[in-house]
Amino acid sequence: MLLPPRLQQLLAALRCLPGIGPKSAQRMALHLLERDRDGAERLSAALLAALEGVGSCRRCRMFAESELCTVCASGARDHGMVCVVETPADVVAIEESAGWRGAYFVLLGRLSPLDGVGPEEIGIPLLEERLAGGGLRELVIATSVTVEGEATAAFLAALARRHSVPATRIAHGVPMGGELEFVDAGTLSHALSARVSMAGDR
Repeated sequence: MLLPPRLQQLLAALRCLPGIGPKSAQRMALHLLERDRDGAERLSAALLAALEGVGSCRRCRMFAESELCTVCASGARDHGMVCVVETPADVVAIEESAGWRGAYFVLLGRLSPLDGVGPEEIGIPLLEERLAGGGLRELVIATSVTVEGEATAAFLAALARRHSVPATRIAHGVPMGGELEFVDAGTLSHALSARVSMAGDR
């Protein structure tokens, strides 16, 4: 290869990012070196600062720069309601919806025995401490609608029941404004099975 070894190392490092293949990595690296070395320095400094200064909240496992994340440290949130999600990106998505004022617990994965991911790997002991500690009125399960996500949801619901905490599952189905003919069969089936009574029904 004509590229110098250090540039090849940069290409290899960029490929650790999701969705970045050889061509995308090459395009990014060459752009930074050809046209935006100042941007490359800012990127390098920001990445190093994040690696050194960002850890996990000791209570919910969300990214944080101190012992508690901003949600867990907030007195304005309802800490008696905990929404369990798979990733920090899920927390960001829910927060952007502005429809949740409770707390979170981030699994950082989902149960997958075939991949060696069990309860310990997704922080179940820490979640069980919160369930056993009292004060939780509801555990809202917001795992993905995949085989592993559903298995994780069932496991979490059983765990909540053992501690006499009500568990609910977020609804999945037809999006607002969606036309039924364009909704895939799996989503439509789930929407039908998860139907709820309409207000005013007798």
